[in-house]
Amino acid sequence: MLTPAGVWRALRGPAAGSRSVRAPRPPARGGSGRAPAPRRPPGGRGGGLRGLHARARRAWDRPLTAYYLVLGGSLLIIVLGLVMVYSASQIKALQNGLAPSYFFRKQLLAAAIGTVLLLAAARTPVRLLRALAYPLLAVSVFLLCLVQVPGIGETINGNTNWIALGGPFQMQPSEFAKLALVLWGADLLARKHSKKLLTQWKHLLVPLVPVTFLLLGLIMLGGDMGTTVVLTAVLLGLLWVAGAPTRLFSGVFGITAALAVLFIKTSANRMSRLECIGATDPGDHDQCWQAVHGIYALANGGWFGAGLGASVEKWGELPEPHTDFIFAITGEELGLAGTLSVLALFAALGYAGIRVAGRTEDPFVRYAAGGVTTWITAQAVVNIGAVLGLLPIAGVPLPLFSYGGSALLPTMFAIGLLIAFARDEPGARAALAMRQPGVRWKTMRRRVKKRPSGER
Repeated sequence: MLTPAGVWRALRGPAAGSRSVRAPRPPARGGSGRAPAPRRPPGGRGGGLRGLHARARRAWDRPLTAYYLVLGGSLLIIVLGLVMVYSASQIKALQNGLAPSYFFRKQLLAAAIGTVLLLAAARTPVRLLRALAYPLLAVSVFLLCLVQVPGIGETINGNTNWIALGGPFQMQPSEFAKLALVLWGADLLARKHSKKLLTQWKHLLVPLVPVTFLLLGLIMLGGDMGTTVVLTAVLLGLLWVAGAPTRLFSGVFGITAALAVLFIKTSANRMSRLECIGATDPGDHDQCWQAVHGIYALANGGWFGAGLGASVEKWGELPEPHTDFIFAITGEELGLAGTLSVLALFAALGYAGIRVAGRTEDPFVRYAAGGVTTWITAQAVVNIGAVLGLLPIAGVPLPLFSYGGSALLPTMFAIGLLIAFARDEPGARAALAMRQPGVRWKTMRRRVKKRPSGER
């Protein structure tokens, strides 16, 4: 029997906070009777540009992003470089009375040896790397001194930077000095970081800067200005990652810039290279011949290139088409699309190196990753800038791309270091373990709760 209060509550409806049961909605006319699908949030799938940005951001933030960028990007650069070395060096080999595939076979051999070095570096413990830093630096200094001994060092294109190894093989010690400086500088700064000495400017500079200047002086005795620029960039990169104050960093940069101006002013050859920046005419004595024909090669390529092997400039017009100016031949044969692809690969490699250096908690890994990234990106900028006419021709190869075993071997070892460091990122090792065959299935089986017997 309803009381007056109950009748009043029934007419008024359910009270606030009480549960009520709603009657199911009738299906729409002509429909299947199913409830309408819930709307997806704007950041999910199908959310337009915002959803695409959210998915891309999640992909970039995955633990293995840097690992795959370093591994995939470097392998693509090496493979594309082998293809372009074969295409760009055929005419040069024939002009020297050699087989068309002569330079390609030497580069392929260097890439095979470099692959072994890359795998070895990727598996080498950090403790062993730090132990090898000082011996590698000592050997590099000894070899740089050996280059200046008459009868041992060889002069090529006006620079004395090579040591003959017998037959067609040569070695350029200055390329290995880059790797030595990175490992030794990273170990030095890491030890000082553990003792909390990097807050004092003298511990930041000594002995890092004097030893680097020693390497620069030995290299400059051979006349190699391009390698000194790259080594200077490595020094500045190490100081930057170590957290050098702006005044100290600016002071070191100013001193190195003043020394660079002095070396350029005292050399007619370097002054002539500086005058060829942005040149569109070879000049009276063809002093800008190489710079201008590099621009011609890029202009002939257009959007998609003349085709692989169809370069005109490599037929004796462009000097060093398979070494310093291989980027110009790439632009002529593969066009703007090919050159932008190469730039994108180097940009991805640089981003991955910066990410590895920023996420690690090991000071040595941070400094070594920063040094390797600075080395590769700075050398790529110097080489590509010279081909584009934006920088003077420095005579440095394009990393992992140009012909030259002495440059390829230490660079591939450095890439192996980046791969090892990227594999040790937070969450990366666990993610790699989950990708092994059978690991995920076993993990899922462990998560399933056991049911009572007879239950289905």
